[in-house]
Amino acid sequence: MATSTETKTRRKPRRAAGQGGGWALRRAAGVQILEAPAFAKLPWLVHGFSTRPAGVSILESLRNGESTSEDVLNLGFTDWDTRAHVMANRGKFITALRAPRLKLITLRQCHSDIIHVLQEVPKGDLQGDAAITRARGLLLGVQTADCVPILLADPKRRAVAAIHSGWRGTLQRIAGKTVGRMQFAFGTHPADVIAALGPAIGRCCYEVGPEVAREYSSQFSQAPEWFDGPFDALANGDEPNPLPWLTMAPPGHAPPPPSVQLDLIAANRAILIEAGLSPKNIVLSGLCTACRTDLLFSYRRESRTGRLMAAIGLR
Repeated sequence: MATSTETKTRRKPRRAAGQGGGWALRRAAGVQILEAPAFAKLPWLVHGFSTRPAGVSILESLRNGESTSEDVLNLGFTDWDTRAHVMANRGKFITALRAPRLKLITLRQCHSDIIHVLQEVPKGDLQGDAAITRARGLLLGVQTADCVPILLADPKRRAVAAIHSGWRGTLQRIAGKTVGRMQFAFGTHPADVIAALGPAIGRCCYEVGPEVAREYSSQFSQAPEWFDGPFDALANGDEPNPLPWLTMAPPGHAPPPPSVQLDLIAANRAILIEAGLSPKNIVLSGLCTACRTDLLFSYRRESRTGRLMAAIGLR
């Protein structure tokens, strides 16, 4: 039974700083869950994006030259945490989602375009980066610490999907392929699908090198819109230091090649629109993991860090 505090929180979820589109933080089971407004309106749907604070894991790090320790809700099996702590955190997360009867299904993520269609709990570990289902009792989860977590829901067919999309998965259009798999497996019409793109590293913080610029240039006509910096030069393969002797640097000390900043959120949004989703049905959290390490985990910013989880399922 919900406590009075939980009941009040459910009625008036708190908006997190930096959010857009009415996303809200709901506190339950001692942790905070980020919810997408379009999904919260569907009574048959369970969903949520985890946050960093208030777990049982203890993360020790070095900040400003001083050693710090904090209790965090790490939901991934990292080398610095114990399995017992991760399982306890996952229990808190599932309780906060109000999904005690649902079985959490996660994948061995490998930055691929592998998609699994699930009708029941799998017998063994599955490798891939997306899963779809119409079966009740399954809670599909993906883990991130900068990559884009994407949740999809088809309100008419009552089908859902969870997607992990880093720069490699985005390059392979895993989000669009997942919509296509839902269409083939469940008869989903892309125009009916609602998508929520959760916290991920933003364009402000995500620096990538020439190889990524070239890959994206070869696959997407819109790629220049997703990059800041000397994208055209890097994408065309121009030598960043054609005359290194002009730098007057000693051998082996030439300046590094210039980098560009990639907007993974914009890229995945464009891929979903290309797959047939209506722009109005795609909602973004507006939270950058690297900017908000008070609330989220960021591998790029911290290296030693935990893992967030985005989960979705049918009640």
